[in-house]
Amino acid sequence: MLDQNKAVIGDAVPQILRQWMQVWRPCFTAPSWEHVLVLVMGGLLATGKRTVTSCLRVTGRAHAANFATYHQILNRARGSSRAVARRLLSIVVERLVPEGPVVIGMDDTIERRWGRQITARGIYRDPVRSSHGHFVKASGLRWLSFMVLTPVSWTRLIKALPVLTLLAPSERSNRQRGCRHKLLTDWARQGALQLSRWLPGRRIIFIGDSSFAVHELAHAIVRRATLISRLRLDANLFAQA
Repeated sequence: MLDQNKAVIGDAVPQILRQWMQVWRPCFTAPSWEHVLVLVMGGLLATGKRTVTSCLRVTGRAHAANFATYHQILNRARGSSRAVARRLLSIVVERLVPEGPVVIGMDDTIERRWGRQITARGIYRDPVRSSHGHFVKASGLRWLSFMVLTPVSWTRLIKALPVLTLLAPSERSNRQRGCRHKLLTDWARQGALQLSRWLPGRRIIFIGDSSFAVHELAHAIVRRATLISRLRLDANLFAQA
């Protein structure tokens, strides 16, 4: 039965997709790789939310008996997300930013998730629905995304292409697990230094909002990259810090 499932998966994935994805082949084990190809194919064809269920439905696997295997690719299968991010960064920079400075945007987003197994979630300020006089809370997972800002050939706009995403657990979650809590700027510092090590010899410019306008982050990456951020409203410009 397992051999038949592999045969069906192998016949369903186009050869051109296998060629495009071959650069990421060393990041996964052989059993996981075939299921990864199906999820990628479903992500390209699906409309709306690109969940595992929608990827299986659009590829004709809505009634597959081994549907749980595809969900386990994201939480149990052996693989290196850091290796995938490094290869993705190298491809994006090589194809779209072959020369000049590499501009990388930083921003955090809240994924609204609930459940007993989702222990890293917390309660944060909703930046979309909140204003200066109205505070709205949102419960979910906080992700920090690093995106290469570059124009693409088919549009005149600057596109933000995510290359590295980090989960920033809440303070309550870290306290329950006995871990030291890291601020969002701590994750930004680690991510910025990691990207700088992956791009040796290139000039890197990190761009973020006022949340990243802290001295600790600027001092940590000053020898490797440049940080551009909005100043605080009480910033003192008459003297150096």
